[in-house]
Amino acid sequence: MPHSPLATPSSTRSVLERHGLFTKRSLGQHFLVDDNAVGRILDLAELDAADIAVEVGPGIGTLTVALCATGARVVAVEADERLLPVLEETTASCPGLAVVHADAVRIAPEELTGPFGPPTKLVANLPYGVAATVVLRMLTEVPSIQRAVVMVQAEVADRMVAAPGGKDYGAYTVKLRQRAEPTGRFAVSRSCFMPPPNVDSAVIRLDRVAAPATLELAAAVDATATAAFSQRRKTLRNAIAAGLDLSREDAEESLGAAGLDGSRRAETLTQDEFVRLARCLGVRGHLA
Repeated sequence: MPHSPLATPSSTRSVLERHGLFTKRSLGQHFLVDDNAVGRILDLAELDAADIAVEVGPGIGTLTVALCATGARVVAVEADERLLPVLEETTASCPGLAVVHADAVRIAPEELTGPFGPPTKLVANLPYGVAATVVLRMLTEVPSIQRAVVMVQAEVADRMVAAPGGKDYGAYTVKLRQRAEPTGRFAVSRSCFMPPPNVDSAVIRLDRVAAPATLELAAAVDATATAAFSQRRKTLRNAIAAGLDLSREDAEESLGAAGLDGSRRAETLTQDEFVRLARCLGVRGHLA
């Protein structure tokens, strides 16, 4: 039995043709047409009847019907109104589904509860242009989400899993890792999509970590990481001073209090070191 009857080129083409969408290049989506990839996403997500899953960018419902088949309830957020009648057709047999017409970058978190309650997981083949933003926003603003299993551009996945010292490690990595840690990943061939994209793709699983001591501290770490990486070729003291509009002396004082050498660069700091620095900057009133 397939995980999704829509996960083939012929089924996807048939649905799009019925709705007059197949020849519309402006649609802009790359539809998943590989059932094995759908199955591997489900394996990482580990959904059951107790879960409420948020899916962003359901498209024609290829992953949606597979999510619903697990017994989980699903809130699917679709921004493209042209796909709403398609979803109405393809998910007609999914009683535990609520489709929300909204932009996931702007949707209010309370809209995601739908008729089911707070969501527990984010499982989606994300629109690549907003994938990084959506993942961080969901993990920040929807604390009930305990796991994310998302298809993203491979270079975004690289940023999510990056370790200190590497070229992919940056402010986004620090912010994300305050909230979740990567616990699984697999590559997805371009041939798994119709039409094939011009970029490589990967599915990554992120499991929530223990929350910071306070929301204020989390915001302080975010601000510190943004400042530290704002001029990543500069030393930490210079980047912090420029990013937070401080004197070099004030920046050096906070770095010293955190036990950090100001001549280091941002990409060498660990998560714990960013937290220490954020605490010291906050204590000294250097963070709003």
